[in-house]
Amino acid sequence: MTPMRSRPPTPPKLRIVVATTLVQPGEDDDAAVAAQVQRSNALRIGLLEAGYDLIASLPADMFLPERIAQLQPDLIIIDADSDARDVLEHIVIASRDERRPIVLFTEDASTASMEAAMAAGVSAYIVDGLQAARVKPVLAVALARFRQEQKLLDELADTRHKLAERKIIERAKGVLMAHQQLSEEQAYQKLRSMAMNKKLKLSEIAQRILDVEDLLG
Repeated sequence: MTPMRSRPPTPPKLRIVVATTLVQPGEDDDAAVAAQVQRSNALRIGLLEAGYDLIASLPADMFLPERIAQLQPDLIIIDADSDARDVLEHIVIASRDERRPIVLFTEDASTASMEAAMAAGVSAYIVDGLQAARVKPVLAVALARFRQEQKLLDELADTRHKLAERKIIERAKGVLMAHQQLSEEQAYQKLRSMAMNKKLKLSEIAQRILDVEDLLG
């Protein structure tokens, strides 16, 4: 009897929050509301067909950062009819402690608005493109771009951390060389020996030496 092959685990659905700008009062309220409903329907259909999990559709108001902090979505979609400066401000606050991919669908084609959105952390700025069929490829590109940017940021942070550790080690070597009349190589070997004995990283034992040096003046 041929053994049954186990199916690979199904990847978790992407949890998405949609933030929608509110229609402002005016003479064409009915037309604006109708356009917003049409855009929202297209977005919902696109997300459903792509297999994504729309966990909430929220107004882009001052309470948006708090709601996003509570829901912890994987991705944020902004559905902005025109000027999205206010909603971008709320999104920046919401993503300050934890970066997330952000996709902005808008009717605003101005270069200044696009540059402001990208500076705020938007991964994809889509003008006049909120059709159901486009939702999945747009989100795929936005996710890929966000992951690449996050990888570069992580690499930069790691490089800065290693550089900071190297400076600490160099300073600790200097302290040992000055106080114990050691050569640079002898100071380094002493640091290594101390780190091994204490089961600490080289930078950690170096920082302890610097802390003692500061205490003793």
